[in-house]
Formats: sequence, structure tokens, C-alpha cells
Amino acid sequence: MKTIPTPVKNILIVGGGTAGWLTAAFLARTLGADADPGAGGDSVRITLVESKEIGIIGVGEGTFPSIRGTLAAIGIDEARFIRECNATFKQGIKFTDWVRPPGTPGNDHYFHPFSLPSQRPGGPELLPYWLQGAAPAGVGFAAAATMQKRVADAAHAPKRFNDADFMGPLNYAYHFDAGKFAALLSTHAQSLGVRHVLATVERVSLDEQGAIGAVHTKEAGELTADLYIDCTGFRAALIGDALGTPFRNINDTLFVDRALAMQVPYDTADAPIPSYTIATAHEAGWTWDIGLHQRRGIGYVYSSRHTDDARAEQVLRAYIGEASDGLNPRQLKLNVGYREQHWVKNCVAVGLSGGFLEPLESSGIGLIETAAYLVSYLFPHDGDMAPVAKVFNEMMKARYERIVDFVKLHYCLTQRRDHAFWTDNTDPASIPASLRDKLAMWRRRAPHRMDFVVDLEMYPPSSWQYVLYGMEYPTAQYANASTLPRFDEARREFQMIEQMSQRALADLPTHRALIDHFLQRGERKTA
Repeated sequence: MKTIPTPVKNILIVGGGTAGWLTAAFLARTLGADADPGAGGDSVRITLVESKEIGIIGVGEGTFPSIRGTLAAIGIDEARFIRECNATFKQGIKFTDWVRPPGTPGNDHYFHPFSLPSQRPGGPELLPYWLQGAAPAGVGFAAAATMQKRVADAAHAPKRFNDADFMGPLNYAYHFDAGKFAALLSTHAQSLGVRHVLATVERVSLDEQGAIGAVHTKEAGELTADLYIDCTGFRAALIGDALGTPFRNINDTLFVDRALAMQVPYDTADAPIPSYTIATAHEAGWTWDIGLHQRRGIGYVYSSRHTDDARAEQVLRAYIGEASDGLNPRQLKLNVGYREQHWVKNCVAVGLSGGFLEPLESSGIGLIETAAYLVSYLFPHDGDMAPVAKVFNEMMKARYERIVDFVKLHYCLTQRRDHAFWTDNTDPASIPASLRDKLAMWRRRAPHRMDFVVDLEMYPPSSWQYVLYGMEYPTAQYANASTLPRFDEARREFQMIEQMSQRALADLPTHRALIDHFLQRGERKTA
């Protein structure tokens, strides 16, 4: 006999951290949290259970610009976020030594900015004209088509002192301390009505239909709900251990599976803060270098098949220099891959329990945002979860697949042949067929928005363009006067962007000055 669905009134989020508390805050804000949902109305009871014995890794964290909309949606103002999370602004990523080995003739870096290529209303699309030489010779696409690289290189900020929260002339995201961000989200979510239970989950039991029946804790006993959200990280206590949902490992495509991380102080209190992540390629992986306003978060992400832990630590210390003396790195083992089913019966995986695709383009928090958004707007109020789970799984799987292609793009186009790690990354067998097909098309024409399904993409077409041509991909596009009729107009726009960049440098404060302004503004609010 078919079970009749019952309305979903109780949500239990298992696990805290960024995934748990961000999901809790978003659901509380969009669904409404009620301590007594049985009293009537459409609100739900949201409970988050986490163990005080499981710590949060507080290394530097990077985000994508979507985080601004999420923070605004859950009601956290920008000054508070920056003050409490040791946060700074992020205008993009600088990739050093990815194209060719260090010391080789040619550009030693390229930039992935967050601002879109400048397109005035009715103006020409700039990329085809850049490929045909309308921009000044030797200027990369990112520098030619946006002001952002020049602004970021000069250590200036993406916005001005008086710009509204989450607004500014240039697109941006943030760097922040992950542990402090989780603490802020916890406080805020509880202010929105989320119930917090400190308890250690010992086991998970299933009901007669094979769904989650209860979560059994050491301190709080048995906890039950209508919908369970698994935010237990790589442990995947519900979606993996209890329900046995398969995990697809993709180490044959993305090779890195280890990381060493350090928190490094600045040389001086007023040292400039880069407003971008610095990603520097090394012999078996790459280092991230993230500037927070009190310290730097630096880590080496590497492949254990191409180096060992001792050599990885040598590479990390060599990159940092004397500032690493006396510091001990924290090692992380990365389970790279994802589940093709994130929603099974009455359980949804959010964050690392659903998948992890290495930190290169900061997809981790973006995927948490996507999952929280989908849970909220697909929410099965009537308890009929099967159709909702189907849509959720299709959309999350498609997004993971596209992110894998985008991340692999950074590796597979390298000209480096100085270490096996880089040579192996260019092996066609390691490149997904979907990416190979895109690259084949882009040999004869530039990437276009029609190549992408916007609702399934985390990164806009411009991000693909910045990376593709930052990696010096050869596109011999078919072009003549009829296909590119606005050449002179495009050339004038490239010139205008360069001129506007100089004005932007005069108008925008330095990055550290803007951070200090936000800290002072936050202190005034507190007072």
C-alpha cells in the first residue's frame, strides 16, 4: 500500500560549519522558522544538531560573487560580516606560472576578474574583436575588456566608502576566516528562530521504507524530523553511511587530493592586502594565497600520486619564506568527487557530504548556496518528496559536471612539461568528453553565451573566456568584414576602458583603507 505523504513541518540539519548554518539561516529566512509549527501556519521548525567535539577548519576561504546576494537575502549587513569574519574583498584570481614553467619567456601570469567584459548598451561583444587585434598589442583579454585587473594590481578596492552594502562599480566577492564565518552564521540563524542542539551523533536508524527514521545522539537522545539535511562533511553520516548513496570519485580528471595550510602573519600592520586570490602553480599542484585583514591564509594543494607529503611541505615553506619558520601546517585529505544523487528519500546532502571539487575557483560555498536555494524554492511542503528530489538531483549533478569541466580547463591547456603532474593533466584521457567538445568548437570560434545553460552554470561565459585566453588557447576564428563589422567601434571601446581605468584608480580607495573604513563603521554601529 502506498504511503500517504505527510506535510513537512520539522527539519533537522545534522552538522554545523558553513554548510549547516548557511542552510539553516537561508531556510529560516525564506520558509520562516517556528518553535511550534504544529500550532498552524506555513512555517517549519528548524533544528541544527552539531557536536562540540568536531572543530571547524579556520583557514582562509574564498567565495564567488553570488555570496553577496546570499548575505543580503539572509539579512547580514556587509560591515558586520567584514568585522566579525576577518574578511576582505576579492576581485578575482591571479594565476601565476600556470601557462609555462617559471623563468620561461612569455607572460608569467593571467587574471580571472569578476567583472564582465565592458559592454555599453548596444555596444559590440568585445571578445571576437580582441581575437582579431582591435585591442592594444600584447594586452590580455581580461586587462583589455575590464578595468578590474588594473585596479586590483594597484591594490585598490572594488567599491568606494559611500557605496551601499553589496554594491560597487566593480564586481566582487570576499575572502574570510571560515571558522569565524560559521560562528556568525550560527548566531544569526538562531536569531531567526533556528533551534541549536549541541550533541554528538552516535548512529542513524532507518524506517520501514528505508528512509531516515531517527538520529541518535549521545547527549540529547533520539531526534526525529520530516526532512533531514546532511551537513556532516566528508563523513556523510546520513547520505553515505546510513543510506549508502554512491560517491563518484573523479581523481582521474582532477588529480589533487591533499592540502597543507598555514596561517601567516603580515610583515607589518599596514602591509597592502591583495584584493584577489593568488594561485601559483608548482611541481605537483598549486598554492593559494589569501589576504585577510589580520593575516594571510596560505596552502598547497597537491596530488599524492605526483609527490609526497614531505616534499609538499618543502614547497609550501619555500613559497612562504622565513615567515613559515615556527609554523606547523595542517594537513587535509581531500575526497574529490560528488554524489549523483544528493536528495534520497527524506535526506538531502549539502556541502562536503554531497561533493568536493578542490578549491581552485571557490566552488565549495557556491555549491552550498545553490543547494540551500534549491531546498528552499523546491521545498515539499506537502511531503511529496519524489518529484522534488528528481529535479534537485538533476540540477545539482549538472552543476557539478560543469564545474569539473571549468576547473579542468585551467589544467589541460598548460604548456608546462617540466613535471609529470602537468604533463598528465594534458592527457586527453583525463579530459571529460564534454570539455573536449567545447575546446574543439572554440578552435574556430570564440565561446558564446549560447554554449552555456545559465541555470546550470556556476561560472558565467566571461569566466570561461578569461581562463581560456589567459591560458593562451589558439582560436583561429573565421572572420571578415561582414562577420566583424564594428571593428573601429570595438577599438575605441578598448581605448575607453583603458582611460576609465585611470579614473577608477583615482576614485577608488586602497583595499586596506576600505577595510579599515568598514571596521570603523562596524565599531560605530556597535557603540
